[in-house]
Amino acid sequence: MTFFVYALEIIGTVAFAISGAMVGMKKRMDFFGVCILGLVTACGGGAIRDVLLGKLPPVMFRDSSYGATAIIASIIVLLPIVQRAISREQKIYDQLMLVADSAGLGVFTAVGTAAAIDAGFGSNYLFCIFLGAVTGVGGGALRDVLAGNPPYIFVKHIYACASILGAILYVALEQPLGKTALPKANLQYLTKKNNFKKKNFRKPFKKRP
Repeated sequence: MTFFVYALEIIGTVAFAISGAMVGMKKRMDFFGVCILGLVTACGGGAIRDVLLGKLPPVMFRDSSYGATAIIASIIVLLPIVQRAISREQKIYDQLMLVADSAGLGVFTAVGTAAAIDAGFGSNYLFCIFLGAVTGVGGGALRDVLAGNPPYIFVKHIYACASILGAILYVALEQPLGKTALPKANLQYLTKKNNFKKKNFRKPFKKRP
């Protein structure tokens, strides 16, 4: 693993841990519950990725830096000054969740797709896209299930569609350009996700009379 990929994974781990801890805090979980939710959110997608690639045990159990980073980020969310800022306005909570989830999703989608290509599945485009999407949305889905919420990818945001789009862009750019496509694919994905957000694609369908 290159330092660049490792740095991306740490960034994604922090972002997803924050989103998981915030959900746990909103559910009024105790210290242990908030930390576990942050850990599962941060490392769940990567663990699923490693299992699908046959890399056992998953990296989160072979390299303690991922778990430690997730727990530290979760503890920071529990600090009184942070809790007061988040609980003061729902808008602040929603914005932080959006930023954290978007950052984590963008990073892990790109890293998951890269892992499939590096494992020798570069010619299997469907698997690369699938693994990128699962790595991106897996942790968030586990977070919502453990918190007793319907997964955001099904009811509130277009995370799954954005993740799939990011994986497709990565695969498309990886073939002719090589490994330098990683930041470009991720940037293209995040730009497209923000465009979708602005167009209000997450509005629920109107019921027929």
